[in-house]
Amino acid sequence: MGQSNINLAALIGSRICHDLISPIGAINNGLELLGMSDAREGPELDLISESVGNASARIRFFRIAYGAASEQMLGRAEVVSILSDSMRGGRLKVFYGPLDPQPRWAVRMAFLAVQCLETSLPYGGRVEIACCDGAWDITGHSAKQSVDDALWGLLKGQDVDELAPAHVQFALLPAVASDAQRALHTQTTPDFVSIRF
Repeated sequence: MGQSNINLAALIGSRICHDLISPIGAINNGLELLGMSDAREGPELDLISESVGNASARIRFFRIAYGAASEQMLGRAEVVSILSDSMRGGRLKVFYGPLDPQPRWAVRMAFLAVQCLETSLPYGGRVEIACCDGAWDITGHSAKQSVDDALWGLLKGQDVDELAPAHVQFALLPAVASDAQRALHTQTTPDFVSIRF
């Protein structure tokens, strides 16, 4: 078949996101039509609308993070929109620095790194994504951190006995980095945690 396990997983991720975004978009369109009609507005419709918006934002994020990567360029406006929508209402604020379009594979790695930092900053904080001359730096700042040494060891090529689904990004990021021939560098301090590639 000629597909590595990592590519096959990415294709599965792309397929799932592609198939889910259409029905969620249809629900959102239905809610907009209800909003224009005489249908009673209330907390129920607000809750449904908010939930659909959150689901759509997460799928857009997952489509980049877990879908098939390529040399396709992603513009700043699209990336900022995905990040702001997917982090809306959360404790983590993400700031995307690159001004120029960036290759999808690199943005994919940055999104996976953001998820690693999100796990390690459960009380919230600020994540800054920077890229200078092709070198990416994703740094999270927070007064409180919860760094799991075993998970961060995965980013350094170490193994773990068992991995929860919520932590799959720690296993996927090194594999994606290897495919892209990029070395991962991590740093954890009391003031910040960072992933560079």
